[in-house]
Amino acid sequence: MRNKLYKIIFRSDTPLGKGFDVLLIVSILLSVVIVLLDSVEFYNNKYGHIFYVMEWTFTILFTIEYFLRIYCINKPTIYLRSFFGIIDLLSIIPTYISIFVPASRYLSVIRILRVLRIFRVLKLMLYIGEANMLMDALKSSRRKITIFLFFIFTLVTIIGSVMYLIEGESNGFTSIPRSIYWAIVTITTVGYGDISPQTSIGQALASLAMVIGYATIAIPTGIISAEYSNMKQKFNNIVCLDCGNEDHEDDAEFCKTCGAIIKQ
Repeated sequence: MRNKLYKIIFRSDTPLGKGFDVLLIVSILLSVVIVLLDSVEFYNNKYGHIFYVMEWTFTILFTIEYFLRIYCINKPTIYLRSFFGIIDLLSIIPTYISIFVPASRYLSVIRILRVLRIFRVLKLMLYIGEANMLMDALKSSRRKITIFLFFIFTLVTIIGSVMYLIEGESNGFTSIPRSIYWAIVTITTVGYGDISPQTSIGQALASLAMVIGYATIAIPTGIISAEYSNMKQKFNNIVCLDCGNEDHEDDAEFCKTCGAIIKQ
């Protein structure tokens, strides 16, 4: 029974498994649409009680499915700590919290992240592989990105402080933190326009900040792209029976998370 449930819930290479995943994805999309419509006053007033019943129905079904996933695998703690395990949990918690904090039910839209399973259902594991490669690239470049962010923080602090001295409170730069806010908005090329320099020197500094902003935008992109180009992996759609991990390279014989044998 346990093995049969595992094949239905975790495998997408069988008719029942694929049917279950398609039904799950449709249910997720419907539940998200219900939450979105419920936030519209007109629909809430007219169909609010129907949305309430449907939302609880979906939540109960997703809760049963969540515990069945835990029951099916030999090492549930690994699944619970995995990306999909956390998302599966977060997708049902808001509805239960809404008993005490009604507005929290709108956080249920997070369950739309579960639709990422569609890549496995449609055997588009290349997309999952690309996503894993991107995450690995981000992890590999995190030190460089951290240094870059520290440099940007230092830069906006200096520019903001100088702009505070140049413009002063009379031109809207009432404090150094507010001036730093302006520097961040300017360097990121957002430019809200709520405060702006009025003096020639201040405008010159603003122009310099804009140029620096355009130059620095490409730096993190280049760092991640360099790491990403060094990674070439192929992934399959085999799910580990022990921990439920779906992230396996095409030629893998053992699970990269728990070390269990992967049965093709």
